[in-house]
Amino acid sequence: MSDSLHIDWTKCDGRGLCTELLPALLARDEWGYPVSRRSRSGNRTDVPVSAGSLEAARDAVQLCPKLALSLVHEPNNKRA
Repeated sequence: MSDSLHIDWTKCDGRGLCTELLPALLARDEWGYPVSRRSRSGNRTDVPVSAGSLEAARDAVQLCPKLALSLVHEPNNKRA
């Protein structure tokens, strides 16, 4: 299983707490909204989370004041 942090743009208002908790994973765009530093094929909404960052990602999800973050568990081998 691999994990990714999903940013729901309809809920986020750019407060920046998540970027402070996950500086290696998230940066802020020109309007202050979080974006992935490690995008998968241009996707800056779903952020890959390493095992070492998983605890901080869980904290960011729990502490987000707008509930704009969620952790998504994806199987490593997707079947067609």
